[in-house]
Amino acid sequence: MEARAAPPGDRPGVRTMAAMQLKLDDDLVALLRRLDQPVQQAARELIVTELYRRELVSSGKAAELIGMSRESFLRRAADLGIPYFRMSAGEARADADRIRELPAAR
Repeated sequence: MEARAAPPGDRPGVRTMAAMQLKLDDDLVALLRRLDQPVQQAARELIVTELYRRELVSSGKAAELIGMSRESFLRRAADLGIPYFRMSAGEARADADRIRELPAAR
């Protein structure tokens, strides 16, 4: 894998992109093509989705990187089995206990 950073943009707030050449086995390319989208887009979505699953990017940032709405990204992530709320059973019980201890609304 060879990575070359693109020169920084002249205008502030303009996002630059790095060019990267990635060598993939023919079998992997064939599998990516089965996703019914260009291989580059399929690879990008898989990489970004994995970064989100590992909690390295937020859902908003992941959606931005892929070029879709946050809601669409969250639906796609859910379809892949990636939960939106990530808390252990103990954390959920603790939250429920705290809620039960709150004074009743009048």
